[in-house]
Parts: sequence; C-alpha cells; structure tokens
Amino acid sequence: MSEQNVAVRPRYRWPVLGMVVVALIAASVSGVRWWQHHSTGPAIVGDRLTTFPAIDRSALDPTQGRIVSVLEREFDTPGDGVKYAEGVDEPWCADFVSWVLREAGAPLANPNSGSWRIPGVYTLQEYYQGAHRFVPIGSVYRPRTGDVLLYSEKSPFGQHTNMVLVADDTTVTTIGGNEFGEVSIHRFPLAETPGVVGFGRL
Repeated sequence: MSEQNVAVRPRYRWPVLGMVVVALIAASVSGVRWWQHHSTGPAIVGDRLTTFPAIDRSALDPTQGRIVSVLEREFDTPGDGVKYAEGVDEPWCADFVSWVLREAGAPLANPNSGSWRIPGVYTLQEYYQGAHRFVPIGSVYRPRTGDVLLYSEKSPFGQHTNMVLVADDTTVTTIGGNEFGEVSIHRFPLAETPGVVGFGRL
C-alpha cells in the first residue's frame, strides 16, 4: 500500500505546483494594483491622493455625476493607455479625457477627423477654443467638476491634460491618465502652478 501511495503522489505534484504558481501571480498583480493606489509615491505637483475623494454628488448636474462615476471606476480599476486610445500605443493623457467624456455621454469631436478621440493636447485646446468653451488661465473663473485642465510643456506635468474633480478658491483636485504611467489624482494650488494654460469648460 505504501508503494502504491509513493507511485501516485508525483502524479498530483505538478497540478498542485501549477495552482500555487497561478495563485502567486494573481496575488502579485493584485498587490501591484493595490500599491499603485495606496503607495505614498511622489507627487508631480502638490499632493498625490491614494483614494478617490469624497464628492457631494447631489450638487452635480447629471453629466457631471456620470463623469465622476466613470472617473471613480477607472481610478479603482484602471486600464492601460491603449484601452483609452483605441488600441494605439501613444502618450494617452488626452485619450483618457476623450474616453471618459465619451463614456459619460458627453463626447468630444476632433476638429480634424470628427472622431470622439482627441489624442493631442494642442488639438484638445483647439477643440475647446472652436466650441467657445476655452477659458485662459488668469480669467475670473472657478473650475467645475468635469472641466478639463490644459498645461504647457513648462508645467510640472509637462504638456498635459487632466480633469477637475473638485475645486475651491485656491486648490484644485485633478485626475488624469498617463501620470506616472497610470491614472492618478493630484491636489495642488492652481495659482502657484506654472504652465497652466487654461480650462476646457464642460
């Protein structure tokens, strides 16, 4: 009987080892996702938030509410850049903004192609200017949830775009794609941040 058990045992060793390896890989992937949003890594500017901020959704209009829901979902379970860029591997901050607005039922229209996706920051600014929804920095305007922030290459983000989650008289909280290569949230004093070009109003 002991000889039979010895002969049978190796047959089960490889499937068990395979399950252990799969479990370790799954735990590693989950750990990386957890670390991305719970690490206290450096901020590009101001503070980098590791949790999605509480937002009073009763004060939002329906479009803003949908935008916040999409942004919260993508922060909790983000995709990679190609998800937001129709499979194209490219810098994806403007793709992320375009994708979120389309998902929320407020799609953009690329002034060159008519597509919902605007892959470039300059073209995104061109879109908002053409739609008479661009507000240059320095104007008397308080950004709203769902507005798009546009930055020049002189900003801490470089040439970039992200979206406003909440703002008060001095501070803005933004969420953007391709920040540290992922979806990130930053809170910073707007007036003290160089290179901010302006806002695309929702």
